[in-house]
Amino acid sequence: MLHINDLTYRIDGKLIFDQATVGIPAGHKVGLVGRNGAGKTTLLRLIAGEIGPESGSVNWPKTARLGYVAQEAPGSDMSILDWVLNTDVERASLLAEAETATDPTRIADIHLRLTDLGAHSAPARAAQILAGLGFDDADQKRPCTAFSGGWRMRVALASVLFLEPEFLLLDEPTNYLDLEGALWLETYLSSYPHTVIIVSHDRDLLNRAVNAILHLSAGKLTLYSGGYDTFEEVRRERQRLELKLKKKQDDERRRIEAFVDRFRAKATKAAQAQSRLKALARMKPIAASVEAGVVPFAFPKPRKIVASPLLRIEHGAVGYAENAPILTDLDLRIDQDDRIALLGQNGNGKSTLAKLIAGRLQLMGGQLYGAKKTDIGFFAQHQLDELNPNESPFDVIERLMPDGTEARRRAALGAHGFGADKADTKCEHLSGGEKARLLLMITSFHGPNLLILDEPTNHLDVDSREELVRGLNAFEGAVILISHDRHLIDSTVDRLWLVHGGTAQPFDGDMDAYRRQLLDERTARRHRARDRGSDPGPDQKPDRATQRRNAAQRRAELAPLKRAADAAEHRVNALSNELTTLDAALSEPDLFSTNPDRAQKLSAERGRLAKRISEEEDAWIQALEVYEHAANAPDHL
Repeated sequence: MLHINDLTYRIDGKLIFDQATVGIPAGHKVGLVGRNGAGKTTLLRLIAGEIGPESGSVNWPKTARLGYVAQEAPGSDMSILDWVLNTDVERASLLAEAETATDPTRIADIHLRLTDLGAHSAPARAAQILAGLGFDDADQKRPCTAFSGGWRMRVALASVLFLEPEFLLLDEPTNYLDLEGALWLETYLSSYPHTVIIVSHDRDLLNRAVNAILHLSAGKLTLYSGGYDTFEEVRRERQRLELKLKKKQDDERRRIEAFVDRFRAKATKAAQAQSRLKALARMKPIAASVEAGVVPFAFPKPRKIVASPLLRIEHGAVGYAENAPILTDLDLRIDQDDRIALLGQNGNGKSTLAKLIAGRLQLMGGQLYGAKKTDIGFFAQHQLDELNPNESPFDVIERLMPDGTEARRRAALGAHGFGADKADTKCEHLSGGEKARLLLMITSFHGPNLLILDEPTNHLDVDSREELVRGLNAFEGAVILISHDRHLIDSTVDRLWLVHGGTAQPFDGDMDAYRRQLLDERTARRHRARDRGSDPGPDQKPDRATQRRNAAQRRAELAPLKRAADAAEHRVNALSNELTTLDAALSEPDLFSTNPDRAQKLSAERGRLAKRISEEEDAWIQALEVYEHAANAPDHL
C-alpha cells in the first residue's frame, strides 16, 4: 500500500501540496488528475524519490520495485528489442554469468532463478509490448538511435512495462502514442497485476483502464472510486452540497453578526451578544471548493464563404522523395461543414495527407481542386517547439493585429486565456497547455475555412479538452482532426478516413467498429507470427527441417542444465565410493583396541563425508528438478 501523510511541498515559494494525505491500496489502478500546473508530475517524482518533501512522508514497501518512465529517451546503438531486454538487469546479469560459469551448483542456481524470472518467455513478452506500441518485427531489430525522440520515448515506456514493477508510475504516456497505441495501452493496463498511478487527460483511458481517480486540487489529494465519469458526477454533487452548506453557514454568520452589532452596547443583551461572538469564533468556515473556470476556445467564423467542395483530390499521389510516393490512389472530397478524423497507425501517412491538404506538400500525381480559394489553418505539435522562446503572447498578437490598439490586442489575448498575468510572459516560461492555446489562437485567428489539427490535446487537461470540444462544435468551418483522444473524436467528428496500405479511404463505421477491427487485426497478426515461428497451431505440424532445428535448439538450451545434473551425480558417486572405503577400514576387528587414535580420526572423517554426501545429494536433486522442469516445459529457455 502507498501512504502519503501530511505532504507539504513548495516550488519557488508556491505551495503545491498543503499537508496532503491519502492511502492507495495495493493493486489499485489510479488515474491522477488535476488542472495543468497543479503538481501531478511533482507528485510522481516525490513518490519515486527523485525529490524530497518539505515535510510529511511518502511510504511504500521498500522491497517492491517501482517503475517510472525516464525523462530522457534511450539513445543507444543497441537494437530496441535488446535494449528493452537489458533493462531487466538481473536477467541480463544471470544470462551473462551462465555463459562463463563452471561450477555445476552455481549453473543450476542460475537457471533456477532464470526460470523464476520467466526468462524463457522474456523475448516474446518484450516483442509483444513493442508491437503493441507500434514497432513491427523489422523496427525491433533497428538501433534506438534510428528513431526520433517521440518513438524512443515509446521504447522507454516499453522497458518499464516489460519490467512489470509492483508500483508503475506513468506520466501522460499517450502523448507519444497514436490512437492504436493508446487502445493497446488501455487494454494492457486494465489487466496489469500490480499498482498503477497514471497521469492522463485521456477521458476514455481514465474510464476503462483505472478503478480509482486521485484528484489533486488546492494542494489536497482526494481518492474517488470508479472511473473518470463517476468521479465527475460524485465531485459535482459534493461541490453542490458544499456550496449549499456554505450558503447556509454564511446566512447564519450574517444573522449572528447583525445581532452582535445591534445589542453589543445594551447591558441586558451584552451576555447574549458575547455568547454569540464565541459561537461565531468556533464556527469553522466552509471553503468554496469550486475551481476557477476554464477559458473557452473561441474559433472565429470563416472570413470568406467558399462553396462546397472546399477541396477535392482525384487520383492523387503524395510523398517526399521523387518516384517514392507515401500515399497513392487518393480520391477524397472535403465540404464546408465536414468534420473528419484521420485514423491509422503512426507512419502510415496521416501527417503526410494533412500536409498535402494544408498546402505544405505538392501532389506528385493526380489533381487537387479548390486549394487557391480555401483558407486553411494548420496546427501541428512540432510547431510548439518553433515558437520564439523570447517572444510573449503580446508580441505575437502585435503581428496578428498590426493596426489594432493596445486595448484591442489585450482584449483579444484575454479572450484566448492570456490575461494580464500571462500576456507579457515569454513563451519559454509558458506551460505546454498555454503554448497549445497560443498556437491554436495563431492557427485560427484570421478565420480559416478549414482547420487541420494534428494532436491538439497533448498538453491540455481534461477540462480544457472539454472546452476544445465545445469550441470545435461551435466553429462554422470544416475540421480535419488527427488525435489519439477518442472522446474528442467521438464528440466532434462525423466522418472517418482510414489511412492504411498506402492510401486513404472513408471508413464505413464508428470508433467502436474501428476498435473492433484493430483487435481483430492484432489477433490475426499474432496467429501469423505463431504460424511463421517454431510454435505451430493445433492444426498445423512443422516440417521435418523445422522439427530438427527446434530439437537441436532445445538440446543446446538444455545442455547446461543436463551437465549440471550429471556433474552433481558424479560428485555424489565419488563421495559414496570414498565412504565405502572408510567403512571398510572402520570394520577391521581390532582397529579400536589396537589403534584408537586412527579409529577416532576415521570416524570423524566419516561424519564429515556423510554430511558432504547429504549436501551433494540435495544439490543433485535440485539440479535434476531444474532440468526436468525445463525439459517438460512447453516453452524452452
